[in-house]
Amino acid sequence: GEATKLFLQAWNEATNDFEKFTAAYYVARHQKSVNHKLKWDEAALQLALKINNDTVKGTLPSLYLNIAKCYEDLNDLDNAKKNYDLALSFANFLPDNGYGNMVKGGIMKGIERVTK
Repeated sequence: GEATKLFLQAWNEATNDFEKFTAAYYVARHQKSVNHKLKWDEAALQLALKINNDTVKGTLPSLYLNIAKCYEDLNDLDNAKKNYDLALSFANFLPDNGYGNMVKGGIMKGIERVTK
C-alpha cells in the first residue's frame, strides 16, 4: 500500500515522459485489479514508445508481455496474442542474461497458451 502511494505521488509529480513512464511502470506492478494493471501498463507503454532511449526500449518486451497477460486474464485472447507477438518482435532489445531469458520464456509460454 505504501509503495503504491509513493509511485502515484511520483506519477503526479513527474516533470517529463521518462519520469511518468517510470512511475506508471511501477504503479502497474502494484495493482490488485487486472483492469487497473492493464490501464497502467498501457500508460507506461505509450510513454515508452515516445521516449527515444535504448534503456526504455529494453522494457518494451516486458511491457507488451504484461499487457498480453492482462488480456489473457481477461479472456481477450485476440488482444493477448497480438501483444505477445509484439513482445516477441521487440525481444532483440532484451539482454542475453537471466532476465532476458525469463522474459523471452514468458512470451513463448504466453503465445503457446493463447494459440492452443
